[in-house]
Amino acid sequence: MSRPIGIAVSFFILIGLAAGALSADSSKISKSLVLGALFGIVLQRSRFCFLCHTRDFFSNRDVRGIAAILLSLGIGTLGYHVLLTAWLPDPFSGRLPPDAHIGPAGPLLAFAAFAFGVGMAISGSCISGHLYRLGEGSPTAPFALLGTLLGFGVGFLTWNILYVASIATTPVVWLPQHLGYTGWLVAQLGLLALLAALFAYFARSSTPREAGPDGNPLAQALRRIFVCRWPAAAGGAAVGVIAAVAYFQVQPLGVTAAIGSVARSLLANAALLPETLHGLDGFAGCRTALVSGLSPNGAFVIGLVLASFAAALTAGQFTPAWPTASQAVRGLGGGLLLGWGAMTAIGCTVGTLLSGTIAGAASGWIFLVASFAGVWLTLRLLPAR
Repeated sequence: MSRPIGIAVSFFILIGLAAGALSADSSKISKSLVLGALFGIVLQRSRFCFLCHTRDFFSNRDVRGIAAILLSLGIGTLGYHVLLTAWLPDPFSGRLPPDAHIGPAGPLLAFAAFAFGVGMAISGSCISGHLYRLGEGSPTAPFALLGTLLGFGVGFLTWNILYVASIATTPVVWLPQHLGYTGWLVAQLGLLALLAALFAYFARSSTPREAGPDGNPLAQALRRIFVCRWPAAAGGAAVGVIAAVAYFQVQPLGVTAAIGSVARSLLANAALLPETLHGLDGFAGCRTALVSGLSPNGAFVIGLVLASFAAALTAGQFTPAWPTASQAVRGLGGGLLLGWGAMTAIGCTVGTLLSGTIAGAASGWIFLVASFAGVWLTLRLLPAR
């Protein structure tokens, strides 16, 4: 598709998203649609992807992506700190902040996050990455998302066994309850800074950016915004801001609740869903409740995919291709692990890692370390692609 046509189509898509948000019956639906669109644009323009950034560091010691992830966690932490201290002034009261993604922090979470990391490395992205790449025409993304749906189904079937064996006795750890808000903020930002310094120490010098062609300054500015990749740091900063705004306006960021709800509904309609899913609906996070109609998370995912499609069209990066057998197999197999891991961990890199960590949940840090380990091991074992 030629760029002028792509720009025109993108314009009408974004206008349609805005109109849909304005005409939505629920304010949460409309806000979620807008936030999803903003999130999709940021992901596509900055290539913000947990797997891609990690792989860049492992393959050529490019630390910019890792720094962007740490920056998003730092900025999100500052935003959440403001909200949490206003909504729950006393962190020692025994209560947890409303709707924050704070889940069980134990060995099963680490195993599920490790499986998720393996799934990322096999399929080529995390779930949010596959959603924005769906908008770019990725041949692997549809298979990975189908595999994710199947993985959620498997997760529902194994949930009760795992709940009784481990989850029921696993504590939900919210760090401000133990450190206070100031102690948590200082410790968290200090640890993020330490990690940034550690990765920077092992990094190689990045390749300097090539200068763009001379021309009209306005045209060059528009090109940098709509065509060229945004700096990784800009993407990380934007993700952190969107995460805080989303929590304030609607709910914590997450992309798996809608997918899980579809899987749960399909199993229920086929009479395959266990009659009771012990304790699942009592946890905060990317909960996968049975939902009739469009949920806020469903609107968020729709906005993400359509806006990333619009951004890719504008940049000339919508490049659909016929999938190979290898892409289909890797997508389905990796997606299966993504879905099972996300369901068992009650969230993914966005819900549990990002939203959980910046809310002060120990589960977020466990997910970060374990998924990172899963990616590292799998990339070492898999042949280079």
